[in-house]
Amino acid sequence: MSNKALDYNKLMFRLVKDFSWPSKYMFKFIVPFEAGLLNEVKSLFAEEAEITHRESKNGNYISVTAVQLMDNPDEVIAIYRSAENIERIIAL
Repeated sequence: MSNKALDYNKLMFRLVKDFSWPSKYMFKFIVPFEAGLLNEVKSLFAEEAEITHRESKNGNYISVTAVQLMDNPDEVIAIYRSAENIERIIAL
């Protein structure tokens, strides 16, 4: 089993243990400050998600926080898996 699979298994365990579903879930990502990357991150979420972003002090990175109502842990993991397709994204 790959490290990512192990990480997702750990995340699934925590999501089942620590949350009752449906629940609002907070996602946090960091992306390089490049044209289009912020919009790619925003596209991971539904229109009604609460999304905020902030540039780093030197303007090299953008931190993105999104809060969205999720129906179950599988939906949370699906967003993280989709985020893997965004170049140089860091999930917190």
